[in-house]
Amino acid sequence: MQSKQALIAAALAAPLLTSAATAQSPVRWKIHDMGRPVPPKVVSKPQLPVPPPSDAIVLFDGSDLAQWRALDGSAAKWTIRDGSLAAVPGGGAVFTRQGFGDIQLHLEWAAPTPARGKGQGRGNSGVFLMGKYEVQVLDSYDNVTYADGQAAALYGQSPPFVNASRPAGEWQSYDIVFRRPRFRPDGSVEQSARLTVFHNGVLVQDNTEVWGPTAWLQHLPYKSHPDRLPLQLQDHGNPVLYRNIWVRELAEEPRPGPGMHQTRPIATMTAEMLDRYVGRYGSAGQQPAVISREGTTLSVRFGFGAPLEMLPHSSTEFSLRWTAATLIFDLDPSGMPTSLTFHIGGDARPAAKLP
Repeated sequence: MQSKQALIAAALAAPLLTSAATAQSPVRWKIHDMGRPVPPKVVSKPQLPVPPPSDAIVLFDGSDLAQWRALDGSAAKWTIRDGSLAAVPGGGAVFTRQGFGDIQLHLEWAAPTPARGKGQGRGNSGVFLMGKYEVQVLDSYDNVTYADGQAAALYGQSPPFVNASRPAGEWQSYDIVFRRPRFRPDGSVEQSARLTVFHNGVLVQDNTEVWGPTAWLQHLPYKSHPDRLPLQLQDHGNPVLYRNIWVRELAEEPRPGPGMHQTRPIATMTAEMLDRYVGRYGSAGQQPAVISREGTTLSVRFGFGAPLEMLPHSSTEFSLRWTAATLIFDLDPSGMPTSLTFHIGGDARPAAKLP
């Protein structure tokens, strides 16, 4: 991918304004506004490196570049330096060979030392989720730049809450939780991408909404794309170092479907029938459970808790409306309850009906 500087010529040669249909920024600050307040500084010194958990996919452990490729699919042009992945100016971006959607991503990076340049020309790189949504990498330690372009910014969109940067040459960490965008069959956006970022263990983005692909000088609208795409590390002409890169694939967020909102047939009972269950049920050493009726609804109260609605499924079995629990009643020959057993979480708690 071209560096931001390399895009200047193209930006001058073509109008920056897109069509009137392009969505406007949802905040009052223009992209890269130097008047936008910069995040306050905080100091954090996490213990690095952070070992990958057992279910992680290790993308770089210092030994080889087998998990990475160039844009055209050829071998990555970056180098390994003392166990670190080193950006090679002019080498182009590197991409994972595997595509990802919803993930937890951990990586550690260090800006070049001695620090050279200023603003966006100092220790610049970037982590692109799905190759489209950039969390900025920059030497932001005592380096003035626009707030939405400093380290840990969602580039051009959302500055970090605070500046948790460490000096050039010191290892820093990003922990990113990313939820991909969801598109409808017609290509429209059902749900925007969102991300949470910890920079050196400090929360700097909290479920931040991504407006669309990040870009220099532009606000680009979403375009439908596959659910899984490669991660990308940017070559911005600075020899930034990376190490200890791993991801955990996250399950899709729950959606209503089979196994959710299950319903069971509800038995019809008259108020007279329900009154048979009303009363106190208990056993030695326990506070009694109290069942009461209001209209055609039974509820049970345990101790000083709130009343819980009971749903009848038969003369002997009731469930709780909002909890995976059941009350099984023992009945005498006349159909009057003599005891109940409360089943929840694998436990069975018997209780006799009290006078």
